[in-house]
Amino acid sequence: MTRTVIESQSKTALIGFDQPFCVIGERINPTGRKILNAELEAGDFSRVEADALAQVAAGATVLDINSGAVFSNKMAEDVRYADNNFVEPTLMKELVERVQAVTDAPLCIDSSVPGALEAGLEAANGRPLLNSVTGEEERLELVLPLVKKYNVPVVAISNDDTGISEDPDVRFAVAKKIVERAADFGIPAHDIVVDPLVMPIGAMATAGLQVFTLVRRLREELGVNTTCGASNISFGLPNRHGINNAFLPMAMGAGMTSAIMNPVALPIGPKKIAEKRAQVEAAGIVLPDGMEDETFVQIFGMGSTKPRAGKEMEAILAANFLTDHDDGGANWIKFNAAPAAEGEGGRGRRGGGRRRRG
Repeated sequence: MTRTVIESQSKTALIGFDQPFCVIGERINPTGRKILNAELEAGDFSRVEADALAQVAAGATVLDINSGAVFSNKMAEDVRYADNNFVEPTLMKELVERVQAVTDAPLCIDSSVPGALEAGLEAANGRPLLNSVTGEEERLELVLPLVKKYNVPVVAISNDDTGISEDPDVRFAVAKKIVERAADFGIPAHDIVVDPLVMPIGAMATAGLQVFTLVRRLREELGVNTTCGASNISFGLPNRHGINNAFLPMAMGAGMTSAIMNPVALPIGPKKIAEKRAQVEAAGIVLPDGMEDETFVQIFGMGSTKPRAGKEMEAILAANFLTDHDDGGANWIKFNAAPAAEGEGGRGRRGGGRRRRG
């Protein structure tokens, strides 16, 4: 049975056909996160540390660390900051060290810069996952020696020098090529986690069916574990969580064994709370004086003012239970009992303190 082993100094995460689905938390990534990018440029890693803790609390078993920041202000002072080959190795080392200082979750070292990958491997405790290698010849020659040198597993992305093909047979052929080339370096198939590339369903109606078929082939013909950027499937569409919640269990049913995703439902902010309170007041609903925001948002089904596990995690845990990857349903029961145990809601508190003027 294929098992990919990822380790920190004290914890082991397994990706495998006989294992619960492995959630790789994606939030430590400055790409598209302007506030985080600016904080990293200023040397502020507090959000990184908070994101690491929140993702582990929400159920991530591995944390992806991406160093792809753009330091625009520093570029004006030093032209070297325009080069990611200069920026990312130092940043990656710092990110890995900061995350390891607050959690012992195994890591996934994520960069397009080989120097950053090696810096992350040198700084990481245990046996991290390396993200990633593609079928491009130059990339294979740069990354596979690192995989062999540090004896780590690697994510293999199914694109090559010709780009990303819309033909699933071509993407399978690229994955097969990477597995075969890895074998030439003495890297076993169980240390290859293939990303077959999820296309947006809004742009390609067959995107979901393609992935499910690819995952089955990768499992049956190559015997490899698989992963994906889960949110790609819903890109550009309304109610993305609804699509993601359906996609993930279906991908798991096809044999997918992990995903790079956000396990955290982001907290409800003050602006949305104020808007909802105004709506409630306009509707003539009188609330008890001094009602806390957390109680308010739970009563009105808005979520929480605190980071918590998202709906995607709920879908994954349910699918784990249904596929006999949750012994006795212990994780499902714990997940659903946790809010009441922490005093964050539950039936006993819903509906309390709400009344309507006559």
